[in-house]
Amino acid sequence: MENPSEAIQCKPLEVSVGDKGIERAIKHLKRKMAGEGILRELKRRRHYMKPSVKKRKKMSEAARRRRKREKIIPLAL
Repeated sequence: MENPSEAIQCKPLEVSVGDKGIERAIKHLKRKMAGEGILRELKRRRHYMKPSVKKRKKMSEAARRRRKREKIIPLAL
């Protein structure tokens, strides 16, 4: 989904209000949106990121994951 002109294909999210009230329905909708990754995608698309910045961010996140993995799994000597 790197190309901004690509159409996003997703199913509509439905939440029934019922007897529980609107507050619970909003909470349920937010939980569904977080599970689908919609909020993360919106935050990512909010601002344009140059390819060089994107690459740098990707490399730093990979390094962070690598350091975290090495911290958790001790080296066998």
